[in-house]
Amino acid sequence: MELDTNLTARDFNSDQEVKWCPGCGDYSILKQMQSVLPEIGIARKDLVFISGIGCSSRFPYYMNTYGMHSIHGRAPAIATGLKATNPDLSLWVITGDGDGLSIGGNHLMHLLRRNVDLNVLLFNNEIYGLTKGQYSPTSESGKRTKSSPLGSVDHPFNPLALALGADATFVARSIDRDPKHLREILAKSHQHKGTSFVEVYQNCNVFNDGTFLNFSDKKLKDQNILHLEEGKALIYANGSKGIRLNGLKPEIVDLDASVSESELWIHDSSDATKAYLLSRFFDNEFPRPFGIFYQEARAVYEDLMLDQIEESQNRFGEGDLDELLEGQRSWIVD
Repeated sequence: MELDTNLTARDFNSDQEVKWCPGCGDYSILKQMQSVLPEIGIARKDLVFISGIGCSSRFPYYMNTYGMHSIHGRAPAIATGLKATNPDLSLWVITGDGDGLSIGGNHLMHLLRRNVDLNVLLFNNEIYGLTKGQYSPTSESGKRTKSSPLGSVDHPFNPLALALGADATFVARSIDRDPKHLREILAKSHQHKGTSFVEVYQNCNVFNDGTFLNFSDKKLKDQNILHLEEGKALIYANGSKGIRLNGLKPEIVDLDASVSESELWIHDSSDATKAYLLSRFFDNEFPRPFGIFYQEARAVYEDLMLDQIEESQNRFGEGDLDELLEGQRSWIVD
């Protein structure tokens, strides 16, 4: 992988007109990606963006790198094949809550468990935007849309709980309305060796406007966001509240003379059990966590595969493709 320290954000602007709806949260995610890549410093020829189908999946058109707008839900499979054949590439999979968790759910799940060394960005707007406003796998129960006029009876996916259940080695959450935090998470995602899974809350101002208002509005977010910082206590609401563990049961406490900071839950992103507890801070009385929930070092898929190929070649030789195809019981018909 070649480095290029002379790049700027403008170098990653493609010549394509950006065609998202005015005000869409995708614009912010695109800008933060183009801003963080010069800091990462990888040459454009070694960067690849692969997407499926959906509003988010237009992303590769707008990046002045290699890329592919692929098949609905199949970006993880295509990216796995590319990474296996060219492990030196820096690979980013761009998907949405529909593309990644509905038709592509099976591919995403197996990508995460295999731990291919690439980055998955799941834009979650809790709606199908491209097809004009049907409920998606992450839409809340009771959601009224064109495809559920009486309200959806589906129970929504919790993307981070799904990723942790698939044994992902890097799981994080950010939001389009917090550019600084999003850039930090993108940079840490890239630094991780293995599959990084980042859920990005993204506002669809046409078909699902304001669904994340509690986490973006200046008057509301301090009471509803819990920022995860490694080695630091879980504190929110401008320092007035914290999270304490009673065994494995989280409790919200007021920070006053009766409760000190030393009693609070200290964030440790290497603890899978606590990461799962944090992922369940979801549509309940607890604040919504943002940051890195979990990360671990584990062998990556392509390294294991290449080691196995090398071992096989050392034991049996490189082999011959024609002989392999002919097999042991082939014959010639005159």
